[in-house]
Amino acid sequence: MSYGLSRGKPLITEGSGITQAEIPHWDLARPETQWIDPRTWFSIPARPMEIEIGAGKGTFLIQQAQLKPEVNYLAFEWAGEFFRYAADRLRRRGLDNALLVHTDATEFIRYRLISSIIPVIHLYFSDPWPKSRHHKRRVVQDQSLREFHRVLEPGGELRLVTDHPDLWAWYEEHAARHADLFDRNPFEAPESAGDGELVGSNFERKYRVEGRPFHGMTLRKRT
Repeated sequence: MSYGLSRGKPLITEGSGITQAEIPHWDLARPETQWIDPRTWFSIPARPMEIEIGAGKGTFLIQQAQLKPEVNYLAFEWAGEFFRYAADRLRRRGLDNALLVHTDATEFIRYRLISSIIPVIHLYFSDPWPKSRHHKRRVVQDQSLREFHRVLEPGGELRLVTDHPDLWAWYEEHAARHADLFDRNPFEAPESAGDGELVGSNFERKYRVEGRPFHGMTLRKRT
């Protein structure tokens, strides 16, 4: 079975962005084309590939890609303005281990991403969608947790951080409900985080001065 681009070439030779229209087509007459291995999109596919959902302006993505050149980072951003801004930042830095995709991350993971290849999924300061009628738009849902479990490699991690108390309670509730899939562990700051930071993202640095409390957890895939 063949995954990725039919041409067999990486999508990037330096850091850049890919739009939804550029994602390889799913041919309904050939069901095997549903599944994609995005590791083939990078110039060095053998590197482990981590995912970031909601890259924003790309601060965490760029910092991590620079600090860990031995890892490929596939990030998703749905907001067009942020996608264009962050993709341009990547392009100007010429990173060969970071790629930003303009599409719905949960849809891509559910319908296109092959199983058991991701060591870490980063989900930091996701939109809390505070109104009850919008809770269905939150990234963490029963279905999405099952899909995250599917695509994570054995022992892989889903790392969650938020400043929103209601969304944090939502995370805790869902983590408890899916204890058969994940073991909950304390959150460990990534390499990009500065002193006193959890993540080191643009959002965290913006609101840290307001004294907002930040919460984090790591859900490790049970095998």
